Amino acid sequence: MHVVPIIPFLWCSFMLGIIAGVSAESDQNCGVDGSPDCIEKNVPSGISHLTKNLNKYSKESNEYWSYLQLIHQAKQSYSPCNANCSCHYAQIKADLKPFKDGISIRTLEQAKKSGTLYQIIGGQVYRDEECMFPSRCAGIEHFLNEVASDIPDTELVVNVRDWPQVYNSRSSDIKLPIFSFSKQEGVHGDILYPAWSFWEGGPAISLHPTGLGRWDIRRKTIKKAAKKYPWKKKENKAFFRGSRTSSDRDSIVLLSREQPDLADAQYTKNQAWKSKKDTLDAEPASEVSLENHCPYKYLFNFHGVAASFRFKHLFLCGSLVFHETDGWIEFFYPQMKPWIHYVPVPAGAPVSELRNLLDFVRNNDLEAQEIAERGRDFISDRLRMADVRCYWRKLLKTYTKLLTYRPQLRPLLKLIPKK
Repeated sequence: MHVVPIIPFLWCSFMLGIIAGVSAESDQNCGVDGSPDCIEKNVPSGISHLTKNLNKYSKESNEYWSYLQLIHQAKQSYSPCNANCSCHYAQIKADLKPFKDGISIRTLEQAKKSGTLYQIIGGQVYRDEECMFPSRCAGIEHFLNEVASDIPDTELVVNVRDWPQVYNSRSSDIKLPIFSFSKQEGVHGDILYPAWSFWEGGPAISLHPTGLGRWDIRRKTIKKAAKKYPWKKKENKAFFRGSRTSSDRDSIVLLSREQPDLADAQYTKNQAWKSKKDTLDAEPASEVSLENHCPYKYLFNFHGVAASFRFKHLFLCGSLVFHETDGWIEFFYPQMKPWIHYVPVPAGAPVSELRNLLDFVRNNDLEAQEIAERGRDFISDRLRMADVRCYWRKLLKTYTKLLTYRPQLRPLLKLIPKK
């Protein structure tokens, strides 16, 4: 007499029941013979190839299945944004929504305390005499000058610090129009602009003393490096190098110490480094160029003080990016979707969760490669320098329409000539 194991039976029936399109007859057949093939026969067509190597009744199978379902659901609901520069316009609309009733000169005067004042008057760019971070201002000014001839007279307050300046608060009726490169969704109300580092500045490390800068040039050098390491030639290992600007990064470093065959992750020095405690009780590692991230299949991205500048660069390697989903965004993040363009990593994920995610992608290489390719193609096709300029132009035109006054050239501002 054949006895059906109760745990496999219940698990199989439950999993099949949550897949759209699976008939009651399929459930019944699975339960009658307890066949391991019941899942493979009835999974959605888009992910059926992923089940072939699974032990259907193992603990790992249960964990993997939840990831497979998330991938399938993401594919079902995903709608690519337009291939032209309107891809990111939804972020402009969302950021400016709080100002739908207009921005008064009084409101702008209040905002001035939290950033650098810029004006575009008669197609010329003007700025406060002083700038806290000259290279950051230079990166911003490059793009302002690029689009100035298309912008009506306007003025805006730009935050060049790392940290956003506007907190969402029900207790305050006044929303200040302050432009920042990054913010945490639901926490900050800053207006996002493309970071200065698309042209100049960015993290200053020994490999790049003046910052990463020049996105157009960096794109080419990383893509060139990536050609040497197509997917099949990449090392089947996770990789991370960076300073300890957030303890959320600890888990991947600890996993690397436990299982060096699975991950190579180490902390480097930054300006605040004082002792080995700042690198999790280890000597700081040498910095590694972004181009030399390309030999690895899996690259990790975590927020630091704010959104991480490395994020967009990692995709160009054609590697699979693991991205911490903690709410920190730049203007282009919202159009990139978990399980479509990257593998989402919960904020503060423990070592065990990172291990599970890596085990999953290593056992599902085809799906991992497809996600990596979609991520690479998005950054390559939807985040060109032309897209950055287009975003600035649309942002400033839309913002300027909200001003309830016509700006006049203010005294003591300096002209910023186009270079």
